[in-house]
Amino acid sequence: MGYSVAEANSYVVITGGGVQDVKIVKKAWVWAWQKQAKISISPFDFEITLQAMTIEKLQFSLPAVFTIGPDDTPLALRKYAMLLTGNADGTSAATKKALASTGRNHVQEIVKGIIEGETRVIVSGMTMEEIFKERQVFKTKIIENVQSELDQFGLKIYNANVKELQDTQGSEYFKFLSRKAHEGASNQAKVDVANARMIGEIGEAEKRGRTRQEISKIDAQTAVLETQRKSEKAQADAELTTTQTRLNMGIQLAQIQAKRQAESKDTELQREVETKRAEMELERLRATDLVHAKIERESAQQKSDAKFYSDTKGADGAFYKQKQDVEASYYRATKEAEASYFSKKKEAEGVAEMAKAYGDLANVLGGPQGLLQYLMLQNNTYEKLALANAKAINGLQPKLTVWNTGADSGADSSAPIRNLFQSLPPLLSTINEQTGISPPSWLVQMPGQGQSPSQDVATTKGGKNGSLTNGDSSGKYTK
Repeated sequence: MGYSVAEANSYVVITGGGVQDVKIVKKAWVWAWQKQAKISISPFDFEITLQAMTIEKLQFSLPAVFTIGPDDTPLALRKYAMLLTGNADGTSAATKKALASTGRNHVQEIVKGIIEGETRVIVSGMTMEEIFKERQVFKTKIIENVQSELDQFGLKIYNANVKELQDTQGSEYFKFLSRKAHEGASNQAKVDVANARMIGEIGEAEKRGRTRQEISKIDAQTAVLETQRKSEKAQADAELTTTQTRLNMGIQLAQIQAKRQAESKDTELQREVETKRAEMELERLRATDLVHAKIERESAQQKSDAKFYSDTKGADGAFYKQKQDVEASYYRATKEAEASYFSKKKEAEGVAEMAKAYGDLANVLGGPQGLLQYLMLQNNTYEKLALANAKAINGLQPKLTVWNTGADSGADSSAPIRNLFQSLPPLLSTINEQTGISPPSWLVQMPGQGQSPSQDVATTKGGKNGSLTNGDSSGKYTK
């Protein structure tokens, strides 16, 4: 018997006469027919290393530290005092002159079993990636599930610290994962160094190339302008051809598609007409055979159904065949249009590339004149021109007349005039033979004479032998 007072972190638990179940107080009189015990509510750290397996069947070790103690509420203290005070063998802690906290070994075993069970349940439903990335969610789930089990014992989780996951015996998952992260960082550093070196070298080479390009550009600017205009014209012509080809292809495709749709719609309407016609025929047969017996009516109905089915299937077959023909024609026309478009496009690209190549060649040969001479030599143009000129004069038989006006003997003051007139007859004769043009009559006929233009030209005074000569000393006219 005596007055019992509990410490600041403990309570006095009284049982016996006058007490129903237990009485938990800070201080009270304890009578001879009563027993007392003191329970501590100080939380204690509980370390555990749990072997668990994830949903991918990966085993790992989970070190954790839980801070657990009795909950400071009347109901929780009542549960704790009734279930967990004393020792695991049933003896009272008070018989050993100590607080009930000395009997916490079996409490820790109970808590360990609860934590291990709930943690394994949670881990078995999560992947290793989720445990890593959602550490706080994992911790919250463990606390909630374990706390729900500890409530029945009046215990409370004050804190839970989940340490870094570790490999179990024979497993090297986290070791390889750490190595992978380290190697990834090392490789990224190497890549960054190589990238910086590459940027420097590329920049240096780019500046050198830019210097050479600007020098070449200034030297070749005059020649490039002319070839650029030709190239632009060729490119514009190629784009015009390409655009026209594309537009023509689109128009042809639209026409083909419209035609095929019209044919498909016509086929579908014909099939509907045939179906309605078969239905009308069936109704007519039913009305006609209505007065017949049931057997005959059924027979006629079966025949009508068979005919309707046959017509329907025939129409379906014809429709399917026409549909296949239409699709084949459409596909063939489409491919032909695409082939034509591709051919025109490649031809335009070839013309553009040839114009570009000729432009570069003109730059190398010193201008368009050098390019023209190079192409004429390459294509044997000079030989072809010489051959064409030779063929042009081959087989000609020109008529040539050689004449002269020899000088007369002696000093004759009228020789110049005579020589002039002596040269006219052979000249006029040659023109007439080669061109067919006759001289006018006034030129070959003297006034008061009756000679015709077709007769010989009149003789001149003072001429040798009184005749007209054509470079012959014999006095005869020769051609």
